[in-house]
Amino acid sequence: MAQQHSESEEVKSKASLEFFMHSLSMEPPHISISTMIPTTSWFTPKRLLGIFCMINMLNYLDRGAIASNGVNGSKGTCSKAGICTSGTGIQGDFNLNNFEDGILSSAFMVGLLVASPIFASLAKSVNPFRLIGVGLSVWTVATLCCGLSFNFWSISVCRMLVGVGEASFISLAAPFIDDNAPVSQKTAWLSIFYMCIPTGYALGYVYGGLVGSYFGWRYAFWIESILMLPFAIFGFFMKPLQLKGFVPANSEKTLVPETVVSGVQDESMALAEFIDQSSNGHFRSKSGTKIFDQFSRFKNDMTALLLNKIYVVNVLGYIAYTFVLGAYSYWGPKVGYNIYHMTNADLVFGGITIVCGIVGTLVGGFVLDFMTNTLSNAFKLLSVATFIGGAFCFGAFLFKSMYGFLVLFSIGELLVFATQGPVNYVCLHCVEPSLRPLSMAMSTVAIHIFGDVPSSPLVGILQDNINNWRMTTLILTAILFPAAGIWFIGIFLRSVDRFNEESEHQVSTIERSSATPLLQEKTGETPESLAQSQEC
Repeated sequence: MAQQHSESEEVKSKASLEFFMHSLSMEPPHISISTMIPTTSWFTPKRLLGIFCMINMLNYLDRGAIASNGVNGSKGTCSKAGICTSGTGIQGDFNLNNFEDGILSSAFMVGLLVASPIFASLAKSVNPFRLIGVGLSVWTVATLCCGLSFNFWSISVCRMLVGVGEASFISLAAPFIDDNAPVSQKTAWLSIFYMCIPTGYALGYVYGGLVGSYFGWRYAFWIESILMLPFAIFGFFMKPLQLKGFVPANSEKTLVPETVVSGVQDESMALAEFIDQSSNGHFRSKSGTKIFDQFSRFKNDMTALLLNKIYVVNVLGYIAYTFVLGAYSYWGPKVGYNIYHMTNADLVFGGITIVCGIVGTLVGGFVLDFMTNTLSNAFKLLSVATFIGGAFCFGAFLFKSMYGFLVLFSIGELLVFATQGPVNYVCLHCVEPSLRPLSMAMSTVAIHIFGDVPSSPLVGILQDNINNWRMTTLILTAILFPAAGIWFIGIFLRSVDRFNEESEHQVSTIERSSATPLLQEKTGETPESLAQSQEC
């Protein structure tokens, strides 16, 4: 026993000495990630995906609810005989004209577009998991205040703040999911997450109609606030996760092995602190310089994104695609009523959207994983699915029969929705890990500014001039073909999956640890075997 004890002490001493010598030469040894990222018995990757899906569902349920008749309502009218009917919902209570009502439905975009790049940039200096907690707290308070609003301007400001709260989530959730998804199922996991967009929107129509009709439109916002509150608290009180490619706070302390004796630990920590202070102390002393550094970093990151041909081509195709789908979601029921005289157009289009959205989005993710989830294969799937789906939708609007239209349009939407997983997979994997939050944020900003925000009014202007809904929708649907063409170009561009780029070229243990999945379900695999499987 004494001999074994002495051998154990000798091994510890050698390990301590080796660690200290490596720290002096700035080449730290490999440290198992299991000693640095604590796990809980229940917080697994699948549960993380489930939580993020529920949050995403609530975000889009809110969008569908404010567009529903039960919440949005209608303005009061008076007949020629002098008989007046009072308005309903938000539009009736605040006596909004159609222009004000249209602004109200898109007001959250202002907060979303302004705050998305800010949250993405802050992720480099503040733990991203905590940023999601802050954003969801803003969202919770904002929806509560929507129900307490008293005029057009008060509810408009509240809707903008809803967008600010959502901004933290949309730019950071997808990178977290991509970090923790199995290598062979990354697109499928992203597809499950983005499936919540059409599902939440469709459920919002039903939710807003029921709650608004029976209890009043204010209760719809109050119930949303209550439903989101546990997730906001979760963001603050759960042990925060760290995104791949980002250096966690107090990382030096976290990375010191337990086997290092206190004297060596103090010396290595002092050395690291001295180096850090000598290189950055002068700049951190002035708050003005800090702000300048933040803007400089943001400018450099934006330049890197704009010079990335794969990213630019992907987003351009996404803009054209979103332009069409945004107009479909707004004008679809009206088109169905005017062309095919559907008395229940809201229900028909809502049903098609939710079914095709769920099935199409899931199928697209699983198909790309089956093909092997590479950037080139993603562009192949994006271009083919969009082209064929656009052809079916275009043919649907040529049909005079309502039943023929419904069959072809359903197939077309099924194929079009199959792009949701692959397009976001490209956004995440064509940039280095530290740029992924900004990549997702700027992609969202671009598709809204140039896509669904202007598409609805532009289609309205086109219809006012043509006065033919069939021709208007055919022109709109034809935009899906240029979208497919743009994505087709991406197949021939030189593409490199940069998901593991930083972990392959870095020299810091801190950065190396950030490249490893953060949540690992309990299996018999060792960290070394997991790393080897990822490299394969």
